[in-house]
Amino acid sequence: MFALAVPAGPVSALQVVWLILVCVLWIGFFFLEGFDFGAGMLVPFLGKDDRQRRVVLNTIGPHWNGNEVWLLTAGGAMFAAFGGWYATLFSGLYLPLFLVLLGLILRGVAIEYRGKRDDAIWRKTWDWLLAVGSLLPALVFGVGFANFLKGLPVAGHQTAFGTTVPLYAGTFWGLFTPFALLGGLLFVALFLTHGLFFIALKTRGVVHDRARSWGTTIGAVAGALLIAFVIWGNLHKTLPGQLGGLRTAAWILGIVAILALGFAWFMNWVGRDGWAFIGTALTVVTLIAMFFAHFYPGLGFDNSLAMDTPLDITTASSSPLTLKIMTIAAACLVPIVLAYQVWSFWLFRRRISTRNIPGLASEIDDYDAAVA
Repeated sequence: MFALAVPAGPVSALQVVWLILVCVLWIGFFFLEGFDFGAGMLVPFLGKDDRQRRVVLNTIGPHWNGNEVWLLTAGGAMFAAFGGWYATLFSGLYLPLFLVLLGLILRGVAIEYRGKRDDAIWRKTWDWLLAVGSLLPALVFGVGFANFLKGLPVAGHQTAFGTTVPLYAGTFWGLFTPFALLGGLLFVALFLTHGLFFIALKTRGVVHDRARSWGTTIGAVAGALLIAFVIWGNLHKTLPGQLGGLRTAAWILGIVAILALGFAWFMNWVGRDGWAFIGTALTVVTLIAMFFAHFYPGLGFDNSLAMDTPLDITTASSSPLTLKIMTIAAACLVPIVLAYQVWSFWLFRRRISTRNIPGLASEIDDYDAAVA
């Protein structure tokens, strides 16, 4: 059913639709997991004692597991709709993807195991592993998407199960160019800011005030990195077959991302937590959309070394029947997923503080007690 060796030719409407849907799924993942990654990285630092660290952790506790489903769905959509894209990425970038998997495993285990023993060293150890497990995917995804933006080189091909798939022509260490490292730092700083604004939105008391204060500083760093990345990325060489109109759209999306982050920073500064979080959410949405504007039609690959076996939206695509069946399934299931996501956030919409964490009354922060 997954016809990877589709002859190059005109792009069909369903191929465009599924590239847009894959983009939407990645946007959903980075919007939702972005504040999860940010909060996870902040747990050992933002909370000065175990009660405060539990407040930070509890802001994402009801959501983090469900948010990861967006990554599985995005990967599954890439596999089913553009099998050649998926196959080349997973064969050529196995080690970076393994690092992402390692980070996700560390996060899940740390969240589930930190409360299994009533021991301070045990909990602190898992808090640090949670921070590392949250940092790894953010950093690797940033480096990876920056490489897709400039174009991963492919050359030659490999044959498996009767399917011809181009090979990644670079090396693991070749992924860490200055531009790619800038992308990694941007994703880390942006997710930290997104996480801080989410924590400020979901808490009150000393954790809330500390999140706002840190958000002002880290948000400014994220803004500087974003400006540099948008300018550098959009001034990069044009990949073969890239459309001029989409390059213009990429510039517009990048500028909107910068303005949205500036808006978020200002709203945090004046104490409007909800608007600050909406601002970073819009930043994530427009930044990922900017990436995908560059991905058409080459899917983030530089085919200049493999013109005989190019990898693009047509050659990587599944058969028209597969795309048609997937479209019908997506039309039925996506609204259900979105409805569940909205319901879960509505259900856990109230702010929390250390007063909501069980423990001795003497351990409650004076500030939290005063404002409760």
